[in-house]
Amino acid sequence: MSNSSRWIAAALALLALAGCRQAQPVTPALWQVDGPHGEKAWLFGTIHALPRPVAWRSAAVNTALAQADRIVLEVAEIDDQAALETSFAQLAAAPQPIALRTRLPANTAASFDRFVTQYKVDPAPLAKLDTWAAAIILAQAAQADAGSDSANGIDRAVKKAAGSRPVEEFEGADRQFRIFDGLPEADQRDLLGAVIADAGSARADTRALEQEWQRGDLAAMERETTTGMMADPELRAALLVQRNQAWRDQLVIMLARGQRPFVAVGTAHLAGPEGLPALLASRGYRVRRIQ
Repeated sequence: MSNSSRWIAAALALLALAGCRQAQPVTPALWQVDGPHGEKAWLFGTIHALPRPVAWRSAAVNTALAQADRIVLEVAEIDDQAALETSFAQLAAAPQPIALRTRLPANTAASFDRFVTQYKVDPAPLAKLDTWAAAIILAQAAQADAGSDSANGIDRAVKKAAGSRPVEEFEGADRQFRIFDGLPEADQRDLLGAVIADAGSARADTRALEQEWQRGDLAAMERETTTGMMADPELRAALLVQRNQAWRDQLVIMLARGQRPFVAVGTAHLAGPEGLPALLASRGYRVRRIQ
């Protein structure tokens, strides 16, 4: 083969490789909110981790972003890993070390043993953490094993799309962690039990959740808000319902000020009768799904 032929073959190979890596187009759920006096907002359902980047900027999303004057996330500094870790560390330490295995709900010790073996987790350092914090660490281990990476999360991608516009937040990392930290110990242990109970199906469940998000399957996402840890009434109230209500109130204030926010939050917060679209509709706003 001549040198020129080799160059052409190499170039074609690179083009083929680039084509294989092209991001998959997805159509997550998107709503437009209109008020009686010209108020306008958009609600975009995100997912916090994915195995690879996706092409999430559809024509509908681009149009909404072009009209919005600000981005609103759950946590504005979602891409500041050091700040997230600092907030977590400040709240996560237990008053005194207690073996995590002794904090488990009844009849779950065997599930815990399987979990730490499957995901190669050393339980000893977790004894120094509050129960909620240990549960989050274990959930992250399962997520990493499933191949999902928060670096590919859509919240971070939306922030990058903000450009020069302000990026605001509903809670911030510190307040989010304080929600967990404020749970009664019994509820924290229920959270821990829910995390380890899903060990065997974590990979399959993660892939299913990603697919539901990609196609904007709100019926499936609504079911997610009533299963697993969300089947516990106290956890569901603290982690979903009360937060949605607080976010609705913040959005109403933004709209009254004439602001036009593009709101990007986990899709579970947008699903069902207790999701943000329904809560805003109950306040008299016209809320219609546009993707």
